[in-house]
Amino acid sequence: MFGMEGTGQMYGDMVFKGTTTVGLICKDGVVLATEKRATMGNYIASRRAKKIYQIADRVAMTTAGSVGDAQFLARLIKVENNLYEIRKEEKPTVKAIATMVSNLLNSYRYFPYLVQLLIGGVDRRGPSIYSIDPIGGAIEEKDIVATGSGSPTAYGVLEDRYSRDMSVDEGVEIAVRAIASAMKRDSASGDGIDVVKITRDEYVQLEAEEIDEIIRKFRK
Repeated sequence: MFGMEGTGQMYGDMVFKGTTTVGLICKDGVVLATEKRATMGNYIASRRAKKIYQIADRVAMTTAGSVGDAQFLARLIKVENNLYEIRKEEKPTVKAIATMVSNLLNSYRYFPYLVQLLIGGVDRRGPSIYSIDPIGGAIEEKDIVATGSGSPTAYGVLEDRYSRDMSVDEGVEIAVRAIASAMKRDSASGDGIDVVKITRDEYVQLEAEEIDEIIRKFRK
């Protein structure tokens, strides 16, 4: 059944794509950020596309690729996470969630979900981020990662300014700068920025006003 859902999104008329997403591992947590534009070829299909999903208490997922596939996967992963907590009577680690998603995508590799995912969060082992490709290849990232059509520009900012000993608040500023830079050069990225910071104590999605204030700081 799940494969049919994925296939429908894959071959349907409404396949949105084109994105920039970034992830940073900081000393006290992780930062994930995306922009909000969804495109169909040269057409801007949406200026308010959701590309960060909270899939557990201290875990989030960013998506690049088909919006329909991403939305379906986010719902499915939340359900699987809840079932895991009920069966095991404990919260899954970030690695366990990434492994589950990897196995799911690999099982439908002949009719793949058109997504590239970042799964990041904080558990008893500390902060971690995993990059997962459309057929389930999963890589644990050690510091920074960017996906999507704007990733080359985003990497330029991240590699120049990132330090592993920075706090999540410092990481937020670099993530915003990276996304904003990608939006200037990549036509498939734009229309605002979403940012999430995750620590052992909290999951916070920044308000638009907070992001605007960060952008004003580095434009001075």
